[in-house]
Amino acid sequence: MIWRPFTQEQTAARPLKIVKGDGIWLYTEDGKRYADLISSWWVTAHGHACPKIAAAIAQQAATLEQVILTAFVHQPAENLVARLKTVLPLSLNHFFFSDNGSTAVEVALKIAYQYFKNQGEGQRKKYLHLEGAYHGDTYGAMSVSGSRSMYHFNFTDFFFETASIPVPEWYEGVEDIEAQEEHILEQVKTLLKEEGSSFCALIVEPLIQGARGMIMYRPEFLEQLVTLVRSFGILVIFDEVFTGFYRTGSCFAMDAVPTKPDLVCLSKALTGGFLPLSLTIATDAIYQAFLSDDPKKALIHGHSYTGNPIACAAACASFDLFRQPETLQKVKMVNQIHRSQTLQGVSKRRTLGLVSAFDLASPQDAKKVIEHLFERGIFMRPLGSTLYLLPPLCIKADELQWVYQELQQAIEML
Repeated sequence: MIWRPFTQEQTAARPLKIVKGDGIWLYTEDGKRYADLISSWWVTAHGHACPKIAAAIAQQAATLEQVILTAFVHQPAENLVARLKTVLPLSLNHFFFSDNGSTAVEVALKIAYQYFKNQGEGQRKKYLHLEGAYHGDTYGAMSVSGSRSMYHFNFTDFFFETASIPVPEWYEGVEDIEAQEEHILEQVKTLLKEEGSSFCALIVEPLIQGARGMIMYRPEFLEQLVTLVRSFGILVIFDEVFTGFYRTGSCFAMDAVPTKPDLVCLSKALTGGFLPLSLTIATDAIYQAFLSDDPKKALIHGHSYTGNPIACAAACASFDLFRQPETLQKVKMVNQIHRSQTLQGVSKRRTLGLVSAFDLASPQDAKKVIEHLFERGIFMRPLGSTLYLLPPLCIKADELQWVYQELQQAIEML
């Protein structure tokens, strides 16, 4: 029996067996099809079974499938780094490979702490994070998600020390957002005046907190928060595992703010949903702090499949698709349809880039809507009372409009 993630196996329905994917569609063994409106947990960026990525994988698999990334390097990894450097800030220029979002975050957390320890500031052991965050399910990632995260309550006894920052939620019609932001920033300033020298890093999901319920906040707040913590010598980590690769409209969420992070984490859409791969990318100043004759000052971290050539080839093919002009047109099309479709009976409507979300009255209502949509051939997953749409970029305008029509009918049936 397959033990499924985030599932209470005793009460959950039996899973459907998927035998094929094509574009936005998933096909079951009995021939039914379902439109994947959440990009299969936000990884399938270009659609299922994308031919160009599949071809790149096949070619690389016949050339070099794996090699240890210590004494050796390989062309697919170098190609991926070269591609990413064309869209990343110039300051982010050292690339550490791993294999999933949680691990990319773990690496960033370890780098941030050891950066200061290598320079004799080992007292900087604490981290700042946004309230209700989700950064993954390994222990470091859970710790910086905070004790109030809805996902990690069974393991809070093992968390290291952090401080939580409230999030000034933005949605259509929100009032007094600037006052909320100012109040929170004053709270952070007070904390840092007292304890600033004990923090090594701030970690955030920039602009959208995905797993919390697609909670959005303004780039103006993010910029002020980053500037504030930087004034106390604290490093800044952007977890762009979810937000990277046009999810917020631009290539990265960091593009919306002038001040860039010291570390950034990438995964999910990096390979277009084909293979596990992640990156933790650091500035030269951070990298230099690990160079020493003392082996203990090196970053002692790694994984068996670090920098896997096949995954890197998939990521290169995915990146090339992202950079095609028609892909940017698709991003704009999806965003325009999100914004043009009215929905009655919902609250806190919010849209950014490829993501559109809203709240229903209760988790029970959200579940009913999801079940009705599933019967109509549309696959979505609720986040508590929140429903959201995040389709693959291959979706057509009429397909997305059809989803909104079905969605409105399902809501009206509540």
